[in-house]
Amino acid sequence: MPMKSLAAFSKGTSIKSELAADSTTTFRVVVDKEMTDHIRSWRLILLLALLALTFFGALYVSLNNIRSVVSNAQDPDSTFLYLKLLTSTDGAMPPFHVFLNFLGPLLGIALGFDAINSEQNNGTLIRLMAQPVYRDNLILAKSASALILVGTLFFTLVLLMIGAGLYITGVLIEPVEVLRIFTFTVVAVVYVGFWLSLSILFSIAFKQTATSALAAIGVWLFFTVFYQIVVNLAVAAFIPRQTIQTEAEMVGYNEMVLNILRLAPSQLFSDATTTLLMPSVRSLGPMTMEQMAGAIPSPLPFTESLMVVCPQLSGLLAATFLCFAYSYYLFMRREIRS
Repeated sequence: MPMKSLAAFSKGTSIKSELAADSTTTFRVVVDKEMTDHIRSWRLILLLALLALTFFGALYVSLNNIRSVVSNAQDPDSTFLYLKLLTSTDGAMPPFHVFLNFLGPLLGIALGFDAINSEQNNGTLIRLMAQPVYRDNLILAKSASALILVGTLFFTLVLLMIGAGLYITGVLIEPVEVLRIFTFTVVAVVYVGFWLSLSILFSIAFKQTATSALAAIGVWLFFTVFYQIVVNLAVAAFIPRQTIQTEAEMVGYNEMVLNILRLAPSQLFSDATTTLLMPSVRSLGPMTMEQMAGAIPSPLPFTESLMVVCPQLSGLLAATFLCFAYSYYLFMRREIRS
């Protein structure tokens, strides 16, 4: 009996190992298929062309103004040449991280708004599920393939920026600049990942691709255009500025408004990128004159800047995982034969 039990246990273990290996292989195959579909789609090509155009335009403006920006002795960030390539501007066009705050959600929405419902409308979802493909592998592959493409795009643009700076200026990049730039890239990928997860959620919740696209774009427009207006009007209605008498009340009022605005993903991304790309930023909230007295304008170390943006990064990650978890829950319980 012990020998039979040992043999049965070994057989069960080998079957589980084979199933795990098959699941991993299936996941890789589906990821490769999704990446191929994305790369061949005109939708992604047009969005990549738009992002590349804005990046090179912002880089051209930054390179033209880099001499005056670096020679400004009053700017505590003037020694960070490569960070200035991402943040400096002459007013003709915004810097790249501001463009990314606007265009990044469009990239995430375009990659995910028809992830599930288009497969079901075309009848390919039933055929795909008839194969040895698990449901969780499918939705994980949909998200992973899009994030791999977004990460590859952003890291490629960043490396091109560093290479252009080395070629034109001949100045070597500092290690702290490398850390800040690549952390900024990771934050940008997480920001796009939130909109990707939200658009995949809508593609599961709605059967028509047009409805899911309009829902995702509507949420993006609300947070980008109308959210700040609604917050300012609501706060002004409940707490008029005329009732504020002291400096402490004004600081508390501004901090409350800023905390409400931080419910928007774009505000979290803007706070995080500003702190990472501008090392002299020491606080993201309002400060009193007593707090500013005696402060010497100097850049923060990378670790301290990272501690400042930890709440923003945690908020983006939490929102992304929440949207994906709810998408996963809906898809696992969805009837796909109808």
